[in-house]
Amino acid sequence: MPKGQIRKALSGFYYVLDEDGKRYTQCRGRGVFRNRQITPLVGDYVDYKADNDLEGTILHVYERKNELVRPPITNVDQAILVFSAKQPDFHPLLLDRFLTAIESHSIKPIICLTKMDLLKESEKEKIQHYIEDYEKIGYEVIPTFIGDPALKERLMPVLEGKISVLAGQSGVGKSTLLNTILPSLELKTDDISKALNRGKHTTRHVELIAVNNGLLADTPGFSSFDFETMEREELSACFPEFAARSNACKFRECLHMNEPKCAIKAAVEANEIPEYRYKHYLKFLEEIMSRKPRYSND
Repeated sequence: MPKGQIRKALSGFYYVLDEDGKRYTQCRGRGVFRNRQITPLVGDYVDYKADNDLEGTILHVYERKNELVRPPITNVDQAILVFSAKQPDFHPLLLDRFLTAIESHSIKPIICLTKMDLLKESEKEKIQHYIEDYEKIGYEVIPTFIGDPALKERLMPVLEGKISVLAGQSGVGKSTLLNTILPSLELKTDDISKALNRGKHTTRHVELIAVNNGLLADTPGFSSFDFETMEREELSACFPEFAARSNACKFRECLHMNEPKCAIKAAVEANEIPEYRYKHYLKFLEEIMSRKPRYSND
């Protein structure tokens, strides 16, 4: 039975590339998938059968290491989080939201900070401070500017051998980034809407494009994240600098709020953890704790 990977999904069809990387087969999913509430996703490794030279049926979907909803894609190794330093302004709360969600899926985040050349002299020091904070936590940060001729050269090693997706709010330069890496895509990019201070971009499908022995999702990526499936005890593990210290807390399931002898609060007071990161953690925790309970239909 042939094996392959779904590289593209469009209008109910799945385009499966065979193990040899030579042939695409346009497939439908088996009817039994619907009964089991299984939806094949781009990135899935599958068994399939060819009904004729061009068309086939997906018979089995292999276990996934992770799964994203927006965009619907699976088995992702890393997410390049694209944020602008200016127009729209850098948004650390939103970045931390993205980082937390990405960490919760066991996906490696890489921060790409665009439009550095638009910063005023008075703003550069603050942005540099943020860059140093995130690098100290252990995140890779790639600062870049509009029309940076070295950007492709810097990103290619990052993409090598990995399944990567882009994420970031509208107007930060995701499409420009994709066009830099893969000029053949010629994605449409719109000017920033001055009135809304945001950009506009739409795509109708998800596709994995081969690049530097890896795969890159041809999609503008995510626009937002929520914490609907995360439990409050899981949140601190998505903050690497918290996770590294949590064993030093007095209580095993410390939520780092009001508990005594909390190693995280002590690290914040000692300026070992940026205060804004701790405030963002508390905000996300409150969001999770105030979430309405979900009830099973079983």
